[in-house]
This record gives sequence, C-alpha cells and structure tokens, in this order.
Amino acid sequence: QVQLVESGGGLVQAGGSLRLSCASSGRAFSRSAMGWFRQAPGKEREFVAAISRTSMTYYTDSVKGRFTISRDNAKNTVYLQMNSLKPEDTAVYYCAAYAGGVYYSGLLPDYWGQGTQVTVSS
Repeated sequence: QVQLVESGGGLVQAGGSLRLSCASSGRAFSRSAMGWFRQAPGKEREFVAAISRTSMTYYTDSVKGRFTISRDNAKNTVYLQMNSLKPEDTAVYYCAAYAGGVYYSGLLPDYWGQGTQVTVSS
C-alpha cells in the first residue's frame, strides 16, 4: 500500500508562488509516475501535471509556463512549484501515484493523497 502525504498549501496573493510537496511511503516510488490534480468548490477534480518514472512531464494548458512538476527519488518526494498564481488556481490539490510508471491522458491514478488547500486571493 502506498501512502501519499501532501504539504505546502496555504493562502497567497495573486501573482505569488507556492511549492507543494508530496511524500510517498512506497518503496516503488522511483518506478512510479506521479501526478497532481485539483478540485475547486463545485467543480470536478481535474488533472494539473504529471511526471513519469523517466521524468517526462505533462501539464494541463492552463498551468503551462507557470507550474513545474519535479521529483526527488532519493527523498520519495514529488513537488509542484506554482508561480504567477491566479485566483482561479484556488482548489484542493491532490497528489497521485501511477504504479505503472507512465502517464497518458485519461489514465486514472492508483493511489491518492488526502489533499492540501491552496487559496489565491485577488
């Protein structure tokens, strides 16, 4: 069983930055693809970014150029650096793991974290 624990959320003004972290308890972290999703109030959960086991990265269009996903296999941790934040980025952000090590659009994660709140004020 893989446990994912997110941290780094909070309240920030528009234009500011935050870095989310997700620590994984699983031994297979380096073989897993990792992702970030978000869910705003009243909306469905949506894909934000993913990184494969070979560090190929994927982003939804609305965050390209502003967000960066990265991973540190030695620390079993994946990060989401969020810059130039906008009020529409406000959501609960969830970390996710793909046991197969790859990501493609529509693939559902195998594991989820509990989420961390990000609030961007205007």
